[in-house]
Amino acid sequence: MAGSTDWLQRHSLPVGELAEPDVLRRGLDALCRKVDGAAAAAKTVKRKKAAVNEVFGVAVERGYFTQNPLTGLRWSAPEVADEVDPDCVPNPAQVGRLLAAVRALPGRGPHLYAFFGCMYYAAMRPAEVIHLQKSQCRLPASGWGLLNLKGGVVTAGKGWTNDGAVHEVHSLKRRAAKAKRPVPIPPVLVRMLREHIESFGVAPDGRLFRNAAGNYVDPSAYGITWGRAREAALTLDEHALELAKRPYDLRHAGISFWLASGVDPAECARRAGQSIQVLFRYYAKFLAEARNHANSLIEESMRRWEGQDGSAEDA
Repeated sequence: MAGSTDWLQRHSLPVGELAEPDVLRRGLDALCRKVDGAAAAAKTVKRKKAAVNEVFGVAVERGYFTQNPLTGLRWSAPEVADEVDPDCVPNPAQVGRLLAAVRALPGRGPHLYAFFGCMYYAAMRPAEVIHLQKSQCRLPASGWGLLNLKGGVVTAGKGWTNDGAVHEVHSLKRRAAKAKRPVPIPPVLVRMLREHIESFGVAPDGRLFRNAAGNYVDPSAYGITWGRAREAALTLDEHALELAKRPYDLRHAGISFWLASGVDPAECARRAGQSIQVLFRYYAKFLAEARNHANSLIEESMRRWEGQDGSAEDA
């Protein structure tokens, strides 16, 4: 421990030097690089800068600075490409092929079939699917069902949780601790979940999805399964486009399908657990298609009214 402390002292700057603009710029520029020197993703840079800003906020509270040194600093972070790329989002037919490939895989494939189905048909986040319990599900024998989502499971690491566990249950993203989000689900997902419960049962705490040991499903594990399904289901051209490269792209596919179907954006945002502002920022390209559909509906309605006016004049 003493050796580590000595190393930190030799390689750390005095706190006072962090108030120098040139020093801060070099530090912020370093956030834009990964350990291997390659450029970091813009979202990663944004997240790290926010963490640095919090550290300086604490330093101001403790009297190391009179104000946050980042305030007024002229430095621009890389632009964040928030918009979802339509080329990477699978259409319903492609999703069908991918889910069928998951189901056909040996081992964990059949167990994760409904897991990935939740991400597409209910546009759930992976953490929300991992936390899904039977008590949250209304699964009628026919027709639409309902999922009452109330939280998610994240992998934080033993050093970052209150009880030393690897996983931690959080409330719904950007929601109050006990908030719930009711999400209607189509008959196809109702059938998938009913069959899943019948085939695999549930964990002692009611969770629908678990690993072989009965614990939380690990992202690396379902990521491997997803990669194998892509290899089996996608063409070379689809691979070249990086179609559905991540399981999370199923959520994007579900939301984009709702928008393309003409569902009101506010309702899409509510079901997906997003603000309307985030929806418009992330799905701008899909909203353009929805606008075209809305324009057609308006134009058709106008033609009907014009036809009625013409008939009245003739009479």
